[in-house]
Amino acid sequence: MSSFETRKLSPNFGVEVLGIDLSEVTGDHMFGQIRALFEEHSALLFRNQNVTDEKHQELARLFGPIEDRLADERKPGEAYEVPNVSNVRADGSTTGEMDLHTLNLKSNFLWHSDSTFLPTPALTNILIGRVVTTTGGATELASTRAAWAEMPEALKSRIRGRGIWHRYSHSRRKISPELAKLPMFNKWPDQHWEAIWRNPVNGREALYVASHAFRVDGYEEAEGEALLDELIKFCTQPEYVYSHQWSENDVLIWDQRAVLHRGTEWPTEQPRVLSSICSTATEVDGTNTIRIQ
Repeated sequence: MSSFETRKLSPNFGVEVLGIDLSEVTGDHMFGQIRALFEEHSALLFRNQNVTDEKHQELARLFGPIEDRLADERKPGEAYEVPNVSNVRADGSTTGEMDLHTLNLKSNFLWHSDSTFLPTPALTNILIGRVVTTTGGATELASTRAAWAEMPEALKSRIRGRGIWHRYSHSRRKISPELAKLPMFNKWPDQHWEAIWRNPVNGREALYVASHAFRVDGYEEAEGEALLDELIKFCTQPEYVYSHQWSENDVLIWDQRAVLHRGTEWPTEQPRVLSSICSTATEVDGTNTIRIQ
């Protein structure tokens, strides 16, 4: 067994992991330790890693099936490609500030958990810094587990035991009505999840919300949205947030069941490329406990 060390990323959650080479991790070598850290700390940072696209996919599959939002658009025999969160065009230029692609990137500046709008949500995102900017462009994480543990009962009682509805186009409409109309944001029907996701390994609860959330059971739509805004505001107070300033070859992994995230602005003329793979949650991760039929 290889030795490794951890350092806290923030007082309430997250650790930097030192002494593990992700290129050497397999299901039989070190992944068990990584998964245990993931369950306990919700966010893991590995610096200065050499992770190819092939290894990126291998690591993601250790957590669960790879999420593939473009499966229905891919031609027969066309291979899956690792998605990039990027403002770089094929010719190397960067997208304009009001380009629809850029507006979609700006949607990621809203606090969210990935894939709450899919029929099966994401367990984790493995995000790798490929091209980073000289300023801005941070990825911020907020622990809804730590926040829920310290949330006043008066606020908890307004959401506990209720379901929340999620829709992909809802978050895009906050940025641009035109963006929200695109087919890619209207592929899936509205999803209905319990507001609290209990970790089946350690029993710790986390609030399961996102910018995609638009309605709460038992409330009028406007009242429910106001409550969602209040909950997200509480969870994203500084004491529950870690802001990651990227260096090339950083690898950031977080638990989508218990962590919100968002990007921050950067100079639009500077290229930025992060490769991102989400692993889909399974019943082992607790999907059967949050699904509302």
